Amino acid sequence: MDDERLKLLKAYEDPAFLRSRAGRPLRILSEYLHPEARFGANQVSDTIVIFGSARVPSPEQAELLRNSGASHPSLSLLRYYEDARELSRRLTEWSKGLQRDDRRFVVCTGGGPGIMEAANRGASEARGLNIGLGISLPSEQGINDYTTRELAFEFHYFFMRKYWFMYMAKALVVMPGGFGTLDEMFEVLTLVQNRKIKKPVAVVLYGADFWDRVMNFDALVEFGVISPEDLSLFHRSDSVDDAFEYVSSELTRHHLTDPTPSM
Repeated sequence: MDDERLKLLKAYEDPAFLRSRAGRPLRILSEYLHPEARFGANQVSDTIVIFGSARVPSPEQAELLRNSGASHPSLSLLRYYEDARELSRRLTEWSKGLQRDDRRFVVCTGGGPGIMEAANRGASEARGLNIGLGISLPSEQGINDYTTRELAFEFHYFFMRKYWFMYMAKALVVMPGGFGTLDEMFEVLTLVQNRKIKKPVAVVLYGADFWDRVMNFDALVEFGVISPEDLSLFHRSDSVDDAFEYVSSELTRHHLTDPTPSM
């Protein structure tokens, strides 16, 4: 008899099974349970989500582009990198100054470059925790260097990533961005409009020049596809001072009266 025994893998240790169609429910469940466990371990229960384009250059990248003589449309968006960085820094300092045992209002982004990097960078400069909910994309790999390592994630499923964007969010700042940013913005507004999200969520559309040209919300009202009161679902802002004041006052009014964190 052959002494060599058949070595069997447990199902949860079998990579072929886990990556198969049959293993999809486990993969989806993992993208729920894994973040939940890490958020719990780091006492994260409330977030401020900052959306925006991955294509906006950092000051360092912009300098390289200018020195090379290259002309790139993204250079016109450079101010939004610096504004996202400053706003994130100020919100993180404000949150840390609340002197609570739980870590409230942690900055959360998609973890990529551009605006996302800027927001993680600002929170990091304020010595605060920050979250990066990354996603596997052909053109965008890896988490930016400013994300807190214990709170850096790589998702496969967009819908699970969106779930974690919204589940703990108490405020959202939407900076200029492309299809992904617009998709996330409209999903949030749809959920709030239809009261699928019952908690108060402060939504800021940041950047008058960008949003006035890209989105004509007044036309949606004129055509009757949204109601006039739907325009009150978000706040327009064009300065760090205004956005900071709006977000911090809304969070104070709606979420700091109850000592128990609410999801």
